[in-house]
Amino acid sequence: MAPKLETERLSLRAWRKNDFAPYAQFCADENMMTYVGGTKSLAEAWTNFCAMIGEWSVRGMETFAVEERASGATAGYAGLWFPIDLEEPELCWSLFQGFHGKGYAQEAARRVQVWAAEDLDLPPLMNFAHPENIASHKVARRLGATCLGETTLRGAPRLFFRHADIGFGDGA
Repeated sequence: MAPKLETERLSLRAWRKNDFAPYAQFCADENMMTYVGGTKSLAEAWTNFCAMIGEWSVRGMETFAVEERASGATAGYAGLWFPIDLEEPELCWSLFQGFHGKGYAQEAARRVQVWAAEDLDLPPLMNFAHPENIASHKVARRLGATCLGETTLRGAPRLFFRHADIGFGDGA
Protein backbone atom coordinates (compact mmCIF):
# COMPACT_ATOMS: atom_id res chain seq x y z
CA MET A 1 0.00 0.00 0.00
CA ALA A 2 1.24 3.44 -0.89
CA PRO A 3 2.17 5.75 1.97
CA LYS A 4 0.61 9.20 2.05
CA LEU A 5 3.05 12.03 1.37
CA GLU A 6 2.23 15.69 1.86
CA THR A 7 3.48 18.97 0.48
CA GLU A 8 2.17 22.44 1.17
CA ARG A 9 -0.38 22.20 -1.65
CA LEU A 10 -0.56 18.52 -2.56
CA SER A 11 -1.27 15.08 -1.15
CA LEU A 12 0.46 12.15 -2.82
CA ARG A 13 -1.59 9.12 -1.95
CA ALA A 14 -2.78 5.69 -3.01
CA TRP A 15 -5.02 5.51 -6.04
CA ARG A 16 -8.76 5.21 -5.37
CA LYS A 17 -11.52 3.92 -7.63
CA ASN A 18 -12.88 7.45 -8.12
CA ASP A 19 -9.49 8.51 -9.53
CA PHE A 20 -10.14 6.35 -12.57
CA ALA A 21 -12.45 8.83 -14.32
CA PRO A 22 -9.86 11.66 -14.42
CA TYR A 23 -7.12 9.15 -15.26
CA ALA A 24 -9.17 7.70 -18.14
CA GLN A 25 -9.90 11.21 -19.42
CA PHE A 26 -6.16 11.95 -19.34
CA CYS A 27 -5.40 8.71 -21.20
CA ALA A 28 -7.94 9.55 -23.92
CA ASP A 29 -6.64 13.10 -24.50
CA GLU A 30 -4.33 13.19 -27.51
CA ASN A 31 -2.57 16.37 -26.32
CA MET A 32 -1.93 15.00 -22.83
CA MET A 33 -0.65 11.65 -24.13
CA THR A 34 1.63 13.00 -26.87
CA TYR A 35 4.84 12.20 -24.99
CA VAL A 36 3.72 9.22 -22.92
CA GLY A 37 2.87 6.57 -25.48
CA GLY A 38 -0.27 7.89 -27.16
CA THR A 39 -3.92 7.66 -26.26
CA LYS A 40 -5.42 4.62 -24.62
CA SER A 41 -8.86 3.08 -24.87
CA LEU A 42 -11.00 2.86 -21.76
CA ALA A 43 -10.00 -0.80 -21.34
CA GLU A 44 -6.28 0.00 -21.77
CA ALA A 45 -6.57 2.86 -19.27
CA TRP A 46 -8.25 0.49 -16.79
CA THR A 47 -5.49 -2.09 -17.23
CA ASN A 48 -2.80 0.56 -16.62
CA PHE A 49 -4.72 1.95 -13.64
CA CYS A 50 -4.97 -1.49 -12.03
CA ALA A 51 -1.31 -2.21 -12.81
CA MET A 52 -0.25 0.99 -11.00
CA ILE A 53 -2.16 -0.13 -7.92
CA GLY A 54 -0.76 -3.66 -8.13
CA GLU A 55 2.87 -2.55 -8.46
CA TRP A 56 2.72 -1.31 -4.87
CA SER A 57 2.24 -4.92 -3.71
CA VAL A 58 4.96 -6.32 -5.96
CA ARG A 59 7.66 -3.63 -5.79
CA GLY A 60 6.71 -1.42 -2.86
CA MET A 61 6.73 1.57 -5.18
CA GLU A 62 4.85 3.01 -8.14
CA THR A 63 3.04 6.23 -8.86
CA PHE A 64 0.98 8.16 -6.37
CA ALA A 65 -2.23 9.92 -7.23
CA VAL A 66 -1.49 13.64 -6.85
CA GLU A 67 -4.36 15.41 -5.15
CA GLU A 68 -4.72 19.17 -4.97
CA ARG A 69 -5.34 19.72 -1.26
CA ALA A 70 -7.39 22.91 -1.66
CA SER A 71 -9.96 21.35 -4.01
CA GLY A 72 -9.57 17.62 -3.39
CA ALA A 73 -9.27 17.13 -7.16
CA THR A 74 -6.99 14.48 -8.64
CA ALA A 75 -4.37 16.59 -10.40
CA GLY A 76 -2.15 13.88 -11.91
CA TYR A 77 0.45 11.40 -10.78
CA ALA A 78 4.05 11.29 -9.61
CA GLY A 79 6.19 8.49 -8.31
CA LEU A 80 8.59 5.74 -9.24
CA TRP A 81 7.88 3.72 -12.36
CA PHE A 82 9.76 0.42 -12.23
CA PRO A 83 8.61 -2.02 -14.90
CA ILE A 84 10.38 -5.30 -15.38
CA ASP A 85 12.43 -4.03 -18.33
CA LEU A 86 14.13 -1.16 -16.46
CA GLU A 87 17.22 -1.68 -14.32
CA GLU A 88 16.24 1.02 -11.83
CA PRO A 89 13.11 3.00 -11.01
CA GLU A 90 12.33 6.12 -13.00
CA LEU A 91 11.12 9.28 -11.29
CA CYS A 92 8.00 10.18 -13.23
CA TRP A 93 5.26 12.76 -13.15
CA SER A 94 2.38 13.96 -15.27
CA LEU A 95 -0.44 16.37 -14.61
CA PHE A 96 -4.02 16.20 -15.80
CA GLN A 97 -5.68 18.91 -17.87
CA GLY A 98 -6.17 22.14 -15.91
CA PHE A 99 -3.32 21.61 -13.44
CA HIS A 100 -0.34 22.81 -15.49
CA GLY A 101 1.58 26.01 -14.82
CA LYS A 102 1.20 25.89 -11.03
CA GLY A 103 4.49 24.21 -10.14
CA TYR A 104 2.70 21.02 -9.10
CA ALA A 105 4.87 18.67 -11.17
CA GLN A 106 8.05 19.92 -9.54
CA GLU A 107 6.47 19.99 -6.06
CA ALA A 108 5.18 16.42 -6.34
CA ALA A 109 8.36 15.04 -7.93
CA ARG A 110 10.54 16.72 -5.30
CA ARG A 111 8.49 15.07 -2.55
CA VAL A 112 8.96 11.70 -4.29
CA GLN A 113 12.72 12.33 -4.45
CA VAL A 114 12.84 12.94 -0.71
CA TRP A 115 10.71 9.85 0.01
CA ALA A 116 12.89 7.70 -2.27
CA ALA A 117 16.06 8.88 -0.55
CA GLU A 118 14.85 8.92 3.06
CA ASP A 119 12.47 5.97 3.19
CA LEU A 120 13.72 3.70 0.40
CA ASP A 121 17.41 4.65 0.66
CA LEU A 122 17.69 4.86 -3.13
CA PRO A 123 20.61 6.53 -4.87
CA PRO A 124 19.96 9.59 -7.06
CA LEU A 125 17.08 8.87 -9.40
CA MET A 126 16.84 9.06 -13.16
CA ASN A 127 14.10 9.94 -15.60
CA PHE A 128 13.38 9.80 -19.29
CA ALA A 129 11.75 12.55 -21.33
CA HIS A 130 10.71 12.78 -24.94
CA PRO A 131 13.16 15.03 -26.83
CA GLU A 132 10.35 17.48 -27.68
CA ASN A 133 8.81 17.59 -24.20
CA ILE A 134 10.41 20.88 -23.16
CA ALA A 135 8.17 21.27 -20.10
CA SER A 136 9.41 17.94 -18.73
CA HIS A 137 13.03 18.90 -19.42
CA LYS A 138 12.51 22.10 -17.40
CA VAL A 139 11.01 20.22 -14.46
CA ALA A 140 13.87 17.71 -14.49
CA ARG A 141 16.46 20.49 -14.47
CA ARG A 142 14.66 22.33 -11.65
CA LEU A 143 14.84 19.08 -9.70
CA GLY A 144 18.63 19.02 -10.11
CA ALA A 145 18.86 16.62 -13.05
CA THR A 146 21.44 16.69 -15.81
CA CYS A 147 20.72 15.41 -19.30
CA LEU A 148 23.23 12.67 -20.07
CA GLY A 149 22.22 12.16 -23.67
CA GLU A 150 19.81 10.44 -25.99
CA THR A 151 18.52 6.89 -25.67
CA THR A 152 15.48 4.86 -26.58
CA LEU A 153 12.80 3.50 -24.31
CA ARG A 154 10.64 0.73 -25.73
CA GLY A 155 11.62 1.81 -29.23
CA ALA A 156 10.85 5.53 -28.76
CA PRO A 157 13.44 8.30 -28.58
CA ARG A 158 14.11 9.70 -25.12
CA LEU A 159 16.56 11.92 -23.30
CA PHE A 160 18.10 10.36 -20.19
CA PHE A 161 18.33 12.57 -17.09
CA ARG A 162 20.25 11.74 -13.90
CA HIS A 163 19.17 13.58 -10.78
CA ALA A 164 21.55 15.01 -8.22
CA ASP A 165 21.91 13.47 -4.78
CA ILE A 166 19.55 15.41 -2.56
CA GLY A 167 21.49 14.58 0.57
CA PHE A 168 19.33 11.93 2.23
CA GLY A 169 20.20 8.29 2.73
CA ASP A 170 23.52 6.75 1.82
CA GLY A 171 22.33 5.28 -1.50
CA ALA A 172 23.87 1.91 -0.64
